[in-house]
Amino acid sequence: MYNNIFYLLTVFFLGFIITFILTPIIAKIMKKFNKVGVDIHKLEKPGIPEICGLSILISMILTTAILISFNTQNALEYFSYILVGIIAGMIGFYDDLASLGANKKAILTAFACIPILLLGTYHPHPILPFIGGVRLTIVYPILLPFALAVPSNAVNMMDVFNGSMTGTCAIISSTMIVCLLLVGKIQCALLATALFGCLLAFYIYNKYPARVFSGDTGSLFIGASIGTLAIIGNIEVATVVALFPHIMNAFYGLATVGKLYERRELKSRPTKLLPNAKLDVTDEIKAPMTLARIILAREPLEEYKVVRIMLILTMISSILAIITQIIILVI
Repeated sequence: MYNNIFYLLTVFFLGFIITFILTPIIAKIMKKFNKVGVDIHKLEKPGIPEICGLSILISMILTTAILISFNTQNALEYFSYILVGIIAGMIGFYDDLASLGANKKAILTAFACIPILLLGTYHPHPILPFIGGVRLTIVYPILLPFALAVPSNAVNMMDVFNGSMTGTCAIISSTMIVCLLLVGKIQCALLATALFGCLLAFYIYNKYPARVFSGDTGSLFIGASIGTLAIIGNIEVATVVALFPHIMNAFYGLATVGKLYERRELKSRPTKLLPNAKLDVTDEIKAPMTLARIILAREPLEEYKVVRIMLILTMISSILAIITQIIILVI
């Protein structure tokens, strides 16, 4: 047990320290190449370095390589995890540079599941609450593309405010650590712990007022990482529960717009910035319904307060996820 705690703390600090050091370095590089985005939720409209989520991707590659060198027994699971992450991260990187479009991005992230299929690191026997184990030998591989595309794009769509995506995903990754330990998947828990460390380090730079933006490079990698850990760790149901705010945010947007969309394509945004620097719901009827719009329906709020509510909602869904995993184990 003490060895497990030592390993968990080691990978946590590895992920945290590497990301903490790399993020400002990558931010300077992005500034140099004019990869800067406008923070539209600030009155002064500051320019923020984009594509800085590369630091999380690089950190996880290095940490996973270290894990593989020390534990060859679980090398296939580690390989499948990082290969999926690299594919999703590179899709995001290309989108940050050239803009793929919503449909192409969703289709390509679905193909990120190929390493899991080729390496056979999935378990076609998910355990459902009050039902138990179910055999999905044929159906499960067919569902894998959705298991990657949905969390990847749902996480990406949550990346709208300073710290909203990284903060909520840090909570979800910590929840996954608990769930993975409950089911005895210590090797997957190590990956989740490293991801947690990376996200906490990046959140320091990304929280309000943001000094860096993750870009699709970071958000697609993080979403794919969560999906992959759910699959190889066999905690699919608990992960869906933890991701509920992200999934609902994506569902509301898709239902109102009627198709997959990019934020840059929207003519009507769901929120507007008031002269007092608070956010309010837009008056435009065609604007998509989002989680932020629902939060702001009662009254205008500062950006960091909107994010705080998102974090609280994710904490609630994460607690429910842990309870769900315990119910699965008991029943």
